[in-house]
Amino acid sequence: MESGSLNSQVIYRKSLALRDMSEAVASYFSYNRDRRTFRKIDSFRNDITQSLRTDASLIAKEVEQAALSNSNTARMKSLTFINIMTRNILAYCNGLERDGVKEKEYLNLLRREIKAFRSSFKKWRKSFQNGND
Repeated sequence: MESGSLNSQVIYRKSLALRDMSEAVASYFSYNRDRRTFRKIDSFRNDITQSLRTDASLIAKEVEQAALSNSNTARMKSLTFINIMTRNILAYCNGLERDGVKEKEYLNLLRREIKAFRSSFKKWRKSFQNGND
């Protein structure tokens, strides 16, 4: 990232860690574990795991976009979008649990990761509002 901001670099690294953990959890719980196949297995769990992968990937992209943007309006849209996606990931964890996932410790790890990310994200978002970043 070219922004040069230590804060932005930290939150970006955290978004990548969140993306990687989300990908691992989604892969573990997906019924369709071979992502290279084009065969689509329709299930609630696969819908959730695909959404988990997508949203976690979008968070990293939006963090980068917000950090590099010169437009306050565009930056605020990205920050709002990130906030929504982090809430979605917590909802996906709940959905997987309701779908009968037995290995709740993996979901709890992801929940802790998202909560840690959100804590750092809130501080980072405030730095934009204060004009420090």
